[in-house]
Amino acid sequence: MAFYQYFKAQVIDASKAELWDFISSPRNLKLITPDHMGFDITSSHAEEKMYEGMIISYEVSPLLGLKTEWVTEITHIRDQEFFVDEQRIGPYVMWHHQHILDVIDGVVVMKDIISYQPPFGFLGAIANSLFIKKKLDEIFDYREKAVDDYFGKVDSTQMTIV
Repeated sequence: MAFYQYFKAQVIDASKAELWDFISSPRNLKLITPDHMGFDITSSHAEEKMYEGMIISYEVSPLLGLKTEWVTEITHIRDQEFFVDEQRIGPYVMWHHQHILDVIDGVVVMKDIISYQPPFGFLGAIANSLFIKKKLDEIFDYREKAVDDYFGKVDSTQMTIV
């Protein structure tokens, strides 16, 4: 069984409340996902704010333009601090994504911690080495730029984010 964790942190030029309003709205996911992934929310209630127990369905093309269904549940929320989405239907054996907002040295930091298990046992481990990890880097690099474009870029080169 191959199990991995992916971590990304970003300093945001916004208040915690502004950032929370943005990331807690499912409709904004499309704004921060690369176009080539063909990301579309198929849930009829995507205009709502997230709540615990919310089920959100998507179509996405993560590889070779092939559409796949992805269904997540929002399992935990602490207002303006964090929320967790977990895959219920999708390409992974397990997917647990923590979205955490923190204030470090007076600036807002958004952290993503993804714990995941690819399908197909040892073949999934090979796939992670060859392209899954790279695809996550690509998606979160795009997300970082999109969030910077939305809120404004912050120079965080002198910060240590843990």
